[in-house]
Amino acid sequence: MKLGIIGAMQIEIENLKPSIKGAKTETISGVEFITGTIDDIEVVAAVSGIGKVFAAVCTEIMVLHFGVDHVINIGVAGSLVRDLKVLDVAVAESAVQHDMNTTALGDPAGLISGINVVNFEADKELSKLVTEVLEARNIPYETGVIASGDLFVDTDRQRTTIHKKFDAIAADMEGGSIAHVCYINNVPFTLIRSISDADGSAMDYNTFAGKAAQQSIAIVLDLIAKLK
Repeated sequence: MKLGIIGAMQIEIENLKPSIKGAKTETISGVEFITGTIDDIEVVAAVSGIGKVFAAVCTEIMVLHFGVDHVINIGVAGSLVRDLKVLDVAVAESAVQHDMNTTALGDPAGLISGINVVNFEADKELSKLVTEVLEARNIPYETGVIASGDLFVDTDRQRTTIHKKFDAIAADMEGGSIAHVCYINNVPFTLIRSISDADGSAMDYNTFAGKAAQQSIAIVLDLIAKLK
């Protein structure tokens, strides 16, 4: 197994570095990739950058250049449901791109033309292992659809619209495109999202970033231990 780990925040990948043995770095298309091993599993870790294009570029490089065969994407998202609070975790059953819209042509919302997919299904086994880790750590979580778009979702109207259209539990800016790239390359993936804001409330960023990064790294390390 060769595992790709894509982070949304620099602090997540920086704090993961001490766990990577024999770490080497390589920069491609402006993205720094760190290669090495964790628990004898080969890993490639990187911060993708914000938005769907950066995320897609990072994922494609991981797959084609580094040859990863599984992808874990950690990051942050806004809650779209009452049960997900700040620092709870959303685990993707599938991912959609809520800003893809060719409905004027008679297509369903979110359809990716050419491959005719709306929902990209996450790998069931990886996602099951993630939920086992969360339960063991007593971290509240929900599983469901994660909706992505090049839009910071910050109004009740936006949240309601995305939730109703896609039955989504959380909204972010990268997961859907990472899922898209994994789908076309037949690479299993899981998306793990720490909730940054819910019901209009959010932690101070510096407080949240530190707590979310610590939580994400713990989840990833426990997940890798289960993959051995």
